[in-house]
Amino acid sequence: MTTVHRTSTPRIIATPELGAADLPEQVTVALGELADAAKQGLLAFSVGVGLTVVEELFQEELQRLVGPRGKHDATRTAHRHGEERRQLTLGGRRVTVRKPRARTTAGQELPLRTYRAFASRDLLTQAALERILAGLSSRRYGAGLEPVGELGRRGTSKSAVSRRFIAGTQRKLAALLARDLSGLDLLAVFLDGLVVADHCVIVALGVDAEGTKHVLGLWEGATENQAVCGALLRDLVRRGLAADRTRLYVIDGGKGLHAAATAAFGEHALIQRCRVHKRRNVLDHLPERERVFVGRALDQAWAEPDVARAEAALHALARQLERTHPGAAASLREGQAETLTVTRLGLPPSLLRTFKSTNPIESMNGVCRTVARNVKRWGDGAMVLRWMAAGMSEAERQFRRINGYRDLHVLKRALERQEEVTGSTKKSA
Repeated sequence: MTTVHRTSTPRIIATPELGAADLPEQVTVALGELADAAKQGLLAFSVGVGLTVVEELFQEELQRLVGPRGKHDATRTAHRHGEERRQLTLGGRRVTVRKPRARTTAGQELPLRTYRAFASRDLLTQAALERILAGLSSRRYGAGLEPVGELGRRGTSKSAVSRRFIAGTQRKLAALLARDLSGLDLLAVFLDGLVVADHCVIVALGVDAEGTKHVLGLWEGATENQAVCGALLRDLVRRGLAADRTRLYVIDGGKGLHAAATAAFGEHALIQRCRVHKRRNVLDHLPERERVFVGRALDQAWAEPDVARAEAALHALARQLERTHPGAAASLREGQAETLTVTRLGLPPSLLRTFKSTNPIESMNGVCRTVARNVKRWGDGAMVLRWMAAGMSEAERQFRRINGYRDLHVLKRALERQEEVTGSTKKSA
């Protein structure tokens, strides 16, 4: 039985923006007071300058709220109310500053817009997320921060960084699982399984008519079985992936993915088996001395643009292997026709390079493994999903259009012809 982990959607607080009216006409900096910070280097000096500017912004806004200090005003509706020690977000940490206070004559506290703009913890969460995904461990988080001088700092402990990272990855996962797919003109979908500890994460990557790659979703289970794969595909359909449109589905050869895609999309699913996986599976049944010859024969058969000739070459190779290596022959025959789907569609070499294997999604999976390389102990499935969603989001930032994207009109037309054939068959039936 597959366990489904539900993730609550985090509350996102928008950072207030400062307008022109919030900024003073002139900001002065007492350089003499920053001499000690300058001794610690340019960064620490710059931080000192920045905090001095922030304090002046506080005072400027306070004057607009309550009027100038020391001048009697009978119409005054608010007054100063001392100072308090509060914290701002600075370079992945929290630093302590003196924040002035103001109250109305009725005793109600007046908020400072400038303070809210600099105090947002969303910036802190984003900083923790980016640094840990870049490879900095939560234990060494403080060592990766820039110097800020002799300022009181908080929020750099392992537990604080971990809490912020969890919040950030929960946000990434929630956003990914809520993506609307109805507006994507997808021609192909890559499906693959990624094993993490005792969990198998099924991931989906789409390619649209412009050649742009899109992370579609992910699902967690114990193995790459039909139930888990089917749950992912049903979730994609629920979020807008049209089930009645013909597409190319590139899979690694797993029976669960094949069965799930066929069950979810029927005749609209054109399955392409990854040739890299098939080649590896066949060669694993052979002794080392025969792998070069058989591998070259497989490559030559798949390079044949004529489908009939390619099929004949593969059948001949299987018959040749039948007597001496029946395991290799059986592996070659299993799903053999589906290794030629891209050939049957008449794709040019520029597109064959992309769609003959699961390499595009394997590249994304590689980024997921890289960002999670510092995890020493994996917890439950929710933790796995959070890390994989963060890795997929990181990979998405690096995406480029696929090789041969200028020829995608060939694939689109081939899929349209296949859809016409499927529609005609249903009508005649």
